[in-house]
Amino acid sequence: MEEPKFQQLLVFIQQAMQRWHVPGVAVGVYHQGRQWTAGMGVTSVDLPLPVTEETLFQIGSISKTVTGTAALRLVEQGKLDLDAPVRNVLPELELADEDAAANVTLRHLLTHTGGWAGDYFDDTGRGDDALQKILPRLKRLEQLTPVGEIWAYNNAGFYIAGRMIEVATGRVYEEAVRALVLDPLGMKDCTFIPEEVMTRSFAVGHELDGDRARVAAPWAPARSCSAVGGLIASVGDLLTYARFHMGNGAGLLRPETLRLMQSRLVKADGVRWVGLTWYITPMGDEEVIGHGGATNGQEALFRMVPQRDFAIVVLTNSDGGDQLNSETLAFALEHYLDLLDEAAQPVEPPVGGLDAYLGTYDAQMYQVELFARAGGLMAQTTSKGGFPKPDSPPPPQQPPTRLVFLSPDRLRGLDGLDKDREIEIVRGANGQIIWLRTGGRLFRRIS
Repeated sequence: MEEPKFQQLLVFIQQAMQRWHVPGVAVGVYHQGRQWTAGMGVTSVDLPLPVTEETLFQIGSISKTVTGTAALRLVEQGKLDLDAPVRNVLPELELADEDAAANVTLRHLLTHTGGWAGDYFDDTGRGDDALQKILPRLKRLEQLTPVGEIWAYNNAGFYIAGRMIEVATGRVYEEAVRALVLDPLGMKDCTFIPEEVMTRSFAVGHELDGDRARVAAPWAPARSCSAVGGLIASVGDLLTYARFHMGNGAGLLRPETLRLMQSRLVKADGVRWVGLTWYITPMGDEEVIGHGGATNGQEALFRMVPQRDFAIVVLTNSDGGDQLNSETLAFALEHYLDLLDEAAQPVEPPVGGLDAYLGTYDAQMYQVELFARAGGLMAQTTSKGGFPKPDSPPPPQQPPTRLVFLSPDRLRGLDGLDKDREIEIVRGANGQIIWLRTGGRLFRRIS
């Protein structure tokens, strides 16, 4: 029976909420034609109202898949082209690297292979021109690698994709996406507009200060970020969205387009691949397809196993939600589908020791220091701030994590909020370490 399985899942989540200091969770499961949803905990520690299955959460970067779905509808309509230069639609596009600006395509944007520094967030106002106004600022972003050469998570590429949707439809992004995706699918709870949330039950984000969750502010992301991570949704609407992507397109997208979105197009990190916005993780004979999302103190998880007609959505209102989501996903896949994550096992450190790895690695919003302690390798991640605006202060510092080697060029964290986070080593032609890649971002070695 499926109902007992869902009840077991809820008990597991309640325990994880205590372990990871998560005040509130909404969860939904769809399996073989049946659906279950529930809310647990509170929306805010300062004003503790109950989380229900109808509570709205920010879903962060899961929004990118909605942007991709809208863009692919326009590709099918002949209004956009996956492989034509973006400048065919946005002739005004300027980037730090002229070759990148001239050659980047929609496919590069949707697969995170544009190659420039991608973590840029700024507030250009609440007007209908918010997305248009942020595009000229992208010229400030350093080109790290040539277009199409190395996968690295790129938020900024979705400003461009969102603006392409606006130009192709003649409508502002939010209106275009509502017409192309949300309304046809009946996703009635979804919105990009904070003012539409104020009369509803909604979750407030929390940041962790030690073992204490405190309210994180500001709540709403800038309107310019709508295409990047601005969608607000309920678990029920996201399960509706999952059924669409696991189905035959519901008359909105051709089955072959859905399959292309879920195809292994680009190798990402660890065992993951990237399709058109979706991440694909092989597990035995199956593929787990999905995306995560993080905003200011909110963490969201969305996963599908189309071959088994299964989907799970977990929405949380704490930075600790990332760990809760990972543990919940593993529990659900095992108990519903008998799928076990056969994680890579630690190996001995490389011959020659740790010295080659030690140093400081820098990215836009974070810095990682690798150092030795008690004969082992440690990682200290330091946030520089910059979200949701360039001058936003960093969250509280988290302690360092111990690292184990999975191979000479792949490491995994053992502690705290970095538990199970992987670090990949990217070497130059001479074998020297030039980048770390973690959280999908490239960190340049600076010492």
